[in-house]
Formats: sequence, C-alpha cells, structure tokens
Amino acid sequence: MKKPFIAASLALACVAVSGCVSSVQAYHGYAPDEVQPSAVSPGVDTRSSVLAQLGSPSTESVFDENTWIYITTIQERFAFFRPKIASRTVTAIRFSDEDVVEEVLKYNQDDGRVINYASRETPTRGRELGLWEQIFGTVGQVALPSTNERTPGNPTGRR
Repeated sequence: MKKPFIAASLALACVAVSGCVSSVQAYHGYAPDEVQPSAVSPGVDTRSSVLAQLGSPSTESVFDENTWIYITTIQERFAFFRPKIASRTVTAIRFSDEDVVEEVLKYNQDDGRVINYASRETPTRGRELGLWEQIFGTVGQVALPSTNERTPGNPTGRR
C-alpha cells in the first residue's frame, strides 16, 4: 500500500517541479513571418517592396526619415524571476532619396550600450525626510494662533 502512494507522490512532485524549471518565452516587437529583414537587397528593393515584404517598421529614425528600423526581442523568464533578454535583433534599412534601399544594417544585443537617462528631478538643498520623520515630524509643534487685527500704520494687517 505504501509503495504506490510513494510513487504517486514522487510523480506529482516531479510534475510540479518541472513546471518551475521550464522557461517561458515572450516575443516583443517585429515578428518576421516568411521574409527576414536580412533578405532585403540594397540597390534592388524599394520602399514599397520593403513595405510589402516586411510590413510597417517598428519605428523610424528620429534623425533621418529615410531609415526604417525593425526590432525583435525574445525574453525568457524562469518561475518568478525577472525576465532576461535571450536575444535582440535590430535591423535598420536606409533608403536613398529615390526610395531605393541603400544599405541594410544588422545589430544584436552585443552591439547595444546602456544609456543613463536623466531622472527629471531637480535637486534641492537641505536634507530629505524619511518616512517616520514625515509622519511624526510635527508631533509636539504648536501652531500660533493668527490674529487678524489691524495694526496702526499697517493697512494690510500683516505683521
């Protein structure tokens, strides 16, 4: 009676653990169907043929309107850990003024660089208050009652 119970428990534990060990992949960005962006030929393809083969780009270059960019990212996640980038492919297609492909540039995640963004916070002078200082900072401080009496020679009533 004990051996079938132990075998069933062991099989159930193996199934439960195997679910945590396997990774989940998530695809982001451009997903090529039949034609890869690297199949575009410089000097042969035009803007309209690239649009017909690959579809609309992930983004266009900010500085050059004649550059289309196709970005593909695959992320893997194990159990409850943060997802990690398994692969990233960036293909930039540059067009001439006559809408003919000039060059096809290919980049992967090794070609990227980490950029520090501005925090958009203005530094202030003094010290920053912690959580407890903010909560209990005014305990024991007494506000003085304000008087609205007018003082002679002071028409605004302010002190």
